[in-house]
Amino acid sequence: MAPPRHLELIGPTEAEQITWPVPYADGIARLLTLRGRPVVVLASGDPFWFGAGTSITRHLSREEWEALPAPSTFALAAARMGWPLESTRCFGLHAAPFGRLRPHLGENVRALVLLRDGDAVSALADFLMETGHGQSGLTVLEALGGPRERITQITPQEVRAATFSHPVAVAIDAQGAGLPQVSGLPDELFDHDGQITKRPVRALTLSTLAPRAGESLWDIGGGSGSIAIEWLLSHPATSATIIEQSEDRAARIKTNADALGADRLKIVTGTAPDALDDLAPPDAVFVGGGVSEAMLQKLSTLPAGTRLVANAVTLEAEALLSVWHAKLGGELMRIEVSQAKPLGRKHGWKASYPIVQWSTVL
Repeated sequence: MAPPRHLELIGPTEAEQITWPVPYADGIARLLTLRGRPVVVLASGDPFWFGAGTSITRHLSREEWEALPAPSTFALAAARMGWPLESTRCFGLHAAPFGRLRPHLGENVRALVLLRDGDAVSALADFLMETGHGQSGLTVLEALGGPRERITQITPQEVRAATFSHPVAVAIDAQGAGLPQVSGLPDELFDHDGQITKRPVRALTLSTLAPRAGESLWDIGGGSGSIAIEWLLSHPATSATIIEQSEDRAARIKTNADALGADRLKIVTGTAPDALDDLAPPDAVFVGGGVSEAMLQKLSTLPAGTRLVANAVTLEAEALLSVWHAKLGGELMRIEVSQAKPLGRKHGWKASYPIVQWSTVL
């Protein structure tokens, strides 16, 4: 079994040849019907580096398969470019949003990107120009290691006038400032309707949530998704689920997550605490809106060691957090932020609504 171009490379054989269908998942279903028979699947490069290996072997026991890797496209591209792979970022974006690049691009960062087809090169160039990386140098590498191999150096602005074909990779010598690597991204990076945890409070909240590699978060009342998105940006092995009752906000959250490289965010449209019933227990919980007695009762039953952080802006919510602080302990903190604003010909301090934050470990 193989895509048409792989079958063309091997030519006629005595073996039965099966063309891998589109969509890709249909090929896995067809492959599994051959279970128990000797089957060879042809794929490019290293099957376990953004290749077919992971998606195929998850359906098989370890005794049912053997992998015979060849040099990956990344290895071939790095060899053509003279770039050390250990310091080059590598991405497989055949079916993933370009936003996954966003947290990693910055001045003089090098990246190798695998794309689904030649048309995606133009879309990648547009993305780079839209996100402040329009001065980056691009090298388009087609059909590496084959008779059609072609390498083209080009700028993002020139890409639309060119034509490229599959299989294709792009080497990016990035120029332009990247995203800050600390908590508290600028509010302007998030599309929102006013429901957003503002940057100073968000930075303090994320510090209290303290994300660690491999941990999961529940973000209840997602708003713009800023807390969960920054949780995911803290480490690639984190996970997060947002519970948001507004479908419009849920759609906006997805847009923000895709744009900032956090497309693995899970969004549940529903109302807490009922929407929590079918979710796997988290390592940390953030309540950013709609805190209630019923919700806190539900959260208090989570496994011991779960970190809970709740922010309140109304007097009623403050009173509720004060009661629960007395029950379960933890830390109760009042956050007040003022910013200098014009006051006639001079300036004065304009205060935001104070935030009361309760944090505890269950």
